[in-house]
Amino acid sequence: MLRQLIITVMGNVDSGKTQLLDTIRDTSIVESEPGRITQCIGCSFITADVIKKICGNLLQKTKLEIKIPGFIILDTPGHAAFTNLRKRGGNLADIAILVIDINEGVKLQTEECIDILRQYKTPFVIALNKIDLLPGWVSKSGVNLLDNIQSQRENVLIFVEKKLYEVVGRISQFGFNAERFDRIEDYAKQIPIIPISAKTTEGLPEILMVLAGLSQKFLEESLRVDVKGSAKGTILDVKEERGLGTTVDAIIYDGSLMQNDMIVIGSLKEPIVTKIKALFEPLPLAEMRDKKAKFKPVKEVTAATGVKIAAPELDNVVAGMPLRSCLPNETEKVKEEIQKEVEEVIIETDKQGIVIKADSLGSLEALVKILKEKNIEIKKASIGNISKKDLSDAETNYEKYPLQSSVLGFNVGIMPEVRVPSNVKVLTNEVIYKLIEDFEKWQQEERKIIESKEIEFLNMPCKIQIMKGYVFRQSNPAIVGVEVLTGTLKTGVPLMKKDGAAITEVKSIQQEQENLEKAEKGKQVAVSLSNVTIGRQLQEEDVLYSAIPEEHFRKFKELKKLLSNDEIEVLKEIAEIMRKSNPMWGI
Repeated sequence: MLRQLIITVMGNVDSGKTQLLDTIRDTSIVESEPGRITQCIGCSFITADVIKKICGNLLQKTKLEIKIPGFIILDTPGHAAFTNLRKRGGNLADIAILVIDINEGVKLQTEECIDILRQYKTPFVIALNKIDLLPGWVSKSGVNLLDNIQSQRENVLIFVEKKLYEVVGRISQFGFNAERFDRIEDYAKQIPIIPISAKTTEGLPEILMVLAGLSQKFLEESLRVDVKGSAKGTILDVKEERGLGTTVDAIIYDGSLMQNDMIVIGSLKEPIVTKIKALFEPLPLAEMRDKKAKFKPVKEVTAATGVKIAAPELDNVVAGMPLRSCLPNETEKVKEEIQKEVEEVIIETDKQGIVIKADSLGSLEALVKILKEKNIEIKKASIGNISKKDLSDAETNYEKYPLQSSVLGFNVGIMPEVRVPSNVKVLTNEVIYKLIEDFEKWQQEERKIIESKEIEFLNMPCKIQIMKGYVFRQSNPAIVGVEVLTGTLKTGVPLMKKDGAAITEVKSIQQEQENLEKAEKGKQVAVSLSNVTIGRQLQEEDVLYSAIPEEHFRKFKELKKLLSNDEIEVLKEIAEIMRKSNPMWGI
């Protein structure tokens, strides 16, 4: 038999996802049909009858027959929750609705959603929301979307087309071919865009019709389930319920689940084996508004549905973990299968890399995938708030790999009373791309600091000239006035003439009787020079260069971005001088 189509709604935080879900629910509630929509934990169930009612004569026009029993729309906030809801080999959702504000277009979180959809190879449709807010748009109830669009003034039509094809262009950058739903030539190759208003319900029948049509044409095989088999599901949430203790909310996407069944749930250490004490189904929506009575106990549930499970040993369960029911003699085999699935995501190795944490298994998987695409190495990846052990693992990187002495947290915080070491960088964010962007920015800044420290120990490129009339002592040591033509003159640096031989060393630098460690370009200072006599080895107006060892020169080539253009030019001059006697110098 066919199960319900599982749909997730994704999009930017202000794109209108919640409004769309609310509108679908409200539109579907009719006095004569109580219970046709069931508000599950984290999901809404819409029956085929309700889909037919909303779509109305649109189904007759398109000759579409609704065969599936309905939709389960995952009522979860944002793109992050989409990644929480996974099953073996992919995502729990069969199809996604990507909500884009027509006035705002594709934003950063939208890009992240598209990337996650692409990774999971999840089919999706685009709801181009808030058409009612377009300048000059006139909303008309009871009129189908295409007729409504055509009835708009010409300038509005032009603006709608402009906004629509801006989205088409941005979507194409991710390798997807998108088009307005009525203009699509091949639904297997093109992403349908449905202009809608979640507020006025314009486009709502069309988007439900497209979802039903796509699922029945392309997803029918994946919707076939054996309701008599063992249950397979995914944990949506873990909650404390008065009188029940710790419970889990789950979606069962295959098989059936009964009271007293043995279940195995994935966890961070080893799978949890427990026995179901009680199952609860949500009451019909009309009754669910009464906070005193939200659920009713049931003996059995079948796929696909949302269910609350009460059982012992649920304290260590986290969202996104797989759930399976089994016979008592099958628990060890099922534990091995689930452990293998969890270990594919929970990564801990002795290799170098950063430490990452996330709030759920699916979120962690998404973060791992994107980091690997960016060639960012991961030492350890796990679920939960950032602990003292995580910080300790990151700190061990500092000595050898300071740019990896970092912990990234997606949708998590730091455990109470845990102190962050000064040599560990902790970054947290609710947007994966922003988290990675912050990490890369931190790495760039740290790299500059590290390189700046490295450069301090090198002989800086420098070019000076002995000033005429400023010989204060001829020798032992010679003291003369010099002008720094380019670069930075430092104490202790050896100097050479244009023949490439180091002739002296700067013993000290003074300006107005004050000792200096260094003098920059343009400064005129007095310097003491060892082992030379002015008038013999050196003359007034001689030009001298810092004598740079070959290994220092090679290091400067690596740290070129830290040098000024003038310093780079002096380095070139120094290299030319040295290559007169050794053509391979510095190469």
